[in-house]
Amino acid sequence: MGLDMYAYVAARENQQRDYYATSEFNEETKEYGSATVPKPREIAYWRKHPNLHGWMRQLWIQKGFTGDFNGDELELTWDDIEQLEQAIKNKELPGTSGFFFGNDADEHYYEDDLQFVRAARAELFLGLRVFYNSSW
Repeated sequence: MGLDMYAYVAARENQQRDYYATSEFNEETKEYGSATVPKPREIAYWRKHPNLHGWMRQLWIQKGFTGDFNGDELELTWDDIEQLEQAIKNKELPGTSGFFFGNDADEHYYEDDLQFVRAARAELFLGLRVFYNSSW
């Protein structure tokens, strides 16, 4: 168990949830697939990057959501990505802890975080939607 974090591109809200809800296992390919919902495309994955998760949780609260922020989808806008880039570069991701979260991983993921920012910008520029989700 631990903090698994994902960023993905989807055409609409809850597409990832709907994809997995309608997916069936294909014995031949050994993969899950949905006949009715396209699979969102993952653009980033982090394992136990608690401070990035803390930043995302703060954004989630700023957008008016409540709860424990576990398995909750968060759409990221161009402005959100701009703010995230500044927080990464200025080393201002908030210190965050949790039972399954692991230790501060900001230095370990620094380049990956900036690559995510570049990828998210490219997707948003193309008019696509970028989402963050996590599970712990």
